Amino acid sequence: MSAYTNTVDNGPWNQQQGYRRCSRWHPLELAAMIGGFIVFWPVGLAILALKIAQKREGYPGDLFSYGRDKASAKWQAWNASQQTWCGSWSGSWQSRHSGIRGTGNSAFDDWRNAELARLEEERRKLVQAEREFSEYLDRLRRARDREEFDRFMNERRNAQSGEGTPGPSPSA
Repeated sequence: MSAYTNTVDNGPWNQQQGYRRCSRWHPLELAAMIGGFIVFWPVGLAILALKIAQKREGYPGDLFSYGRDKASAKWQAWNASQQTWCGSWSGSWQSRHSGIRGTGNSAFDDWRNAELARLEEERRKLVQAEREFSEYLDRLRRARDREEFDRFMNERRNAQSGEGTPGPSPSA
């Protein structure tokens, strides 16, 4: 074994995938830490703390992939907790509000459900109008492209047929 690489048996990455760990700093990591200390000292300190945590856990990659993986894990954990907390708030707008408990006043509940249904119908109409408008713009774009292409082909044909015969002189 060399002085800077060794097989690490602890840590989740090494047990699952059998990675080898490099305990040396990569040049980019050093530059980032030094630059962090120069620009704003807490940034350099944070990079140093991340590198120490990376070594303690036995993470095999570089510091940047370690930070990215840790941030991704935290984001996924937060996102999972939000989905369990707001589980009924997924899906379409109407399905989010269709699970609302009744207030006990049937007249108000009927009015609210009717308004929600009306708003959902308006939303569907807006989506359909948007789709139709984008199709209209697409047809206009295609027609303009076809016109420009036909003009190009006509000019090209005229230029090729005009090569054999001299054109009008510029002084005429």
